Amino acid sequence: MIDTQIETGTKWLATAGLRPTRQRLTLASLLVGDGRHRHVTAESLFEAARSDGASVSLATVYNTLRAFCEAGLLQEVTVDGSRSYFDTNTHDHPHFFWEDEGRLSDAPSEDLVIAQLPDAPEGAEIASVDVVIRLRKKT
Repeated sequence: MIDTQIETGTKWLATAGLRPTRQRLTLASLLVGDGRHRHVTAESLFEAARSDGASVSLATVYNTLRAFCEAGLLQEVTVDGSRSYFDTNTHDHPHFFWEDEGRLSDAPSEDLVIAQLPDAPEGAEIASVDVVIRLRKKT
């Protein structure tokens, strides 16, 4: 891994006050080391780490992704109730889910208009609104 990727990962962890353990630093560097936003699954990040020569278990990847979400470094996007993607862009924005490829990408937020939301039930407040637009190739 390139030193600048490690430095970027270290700074990213520091913004959330997370201790840069070896596993966290390895995964953080893969997630944000090149400065680009990405959408990953635990499995795809695990494979990327293994391909990079890192010794990390899938359970560690899951636990680390959860810790990153809790620290506000990642946004979890659930597309079908059982498959989660983790987004390094934590700002509110819609997503495209490419069903044929099993891939998540950002959708242009400037084109999305939500005119009104229903009132939250008594004693509750709306925490967030997730927009996932499912796409498939035309036949």
